Amino acid sequence: MSATPMERLNAALEGRYAIERQLGEGGMATVYLADDLKHNRKVALKVLKPDLAAVVGAERFLAEIETTANLTHPHILPLFDSGEADSFLFYVMPHIEGEPSGSASTARSSFPWTKR
Repeated sequence: MSATPMERLNAALEGRYAIERQLGEGGMATVYLADDLKHNRKVALKVLKPDLAAVVGAERFLAEIETTANLTHPHILPLFDSGEADSFLFYVMPHIEGEPSGSASTARSSFPWTKR
């Protein structure tokens, strides 16, 4: 029996991160809640979908992540880490408790104005 993608990812990141569960999935990537084993903290680990990773390529992905890592703004989460492991392209950000920004309850309560 072959390993699931999450089992393969856990094996590829062994010693660095331990994946707890999937938080969400979109057209480009899957986000997991993981333990940062080095720094003893919860993180959000975002992994590009394999078909996109194959098109983008590791070199281009890592170059774009390097640019992103240098952005500083109160509304942009910092990048903790990024890399390639067993053909998985990933980056790591702080994990923020709460609902995803696209959820219905977040959408209803995010804006101070009311409909007329």
